[in-house]
Amino acid sequence: MVEDFIREHSGEYRRRALWERLPWKVMYQTFKTIIEYLLESGKIAIDAQGKVRWIYDPEFTRWYLAREDLRIR
Repeated sequence: MVEDFIREHSGEYRRRALWERLPWKVMYQTFKTIIEYLLESGKIAIDAQGKVRWIYDPEFTRWYLAREDLRIR
């Protein structure tokens, strides 16, 4: 749920504003835990202005890993 909202509104809000604009109520502590998980898993990043951005792209990752010229030898 939170992932979908972040994906749709990538780069629009900071953490607190994002939490306040969620269409359903989530406790802030739970929201912080979700944000920490998404940061550690590489799905989101927080830019220089503090805005939350969605950066995960599985299609690009698959394409990148399939390239033979980028293999470690």
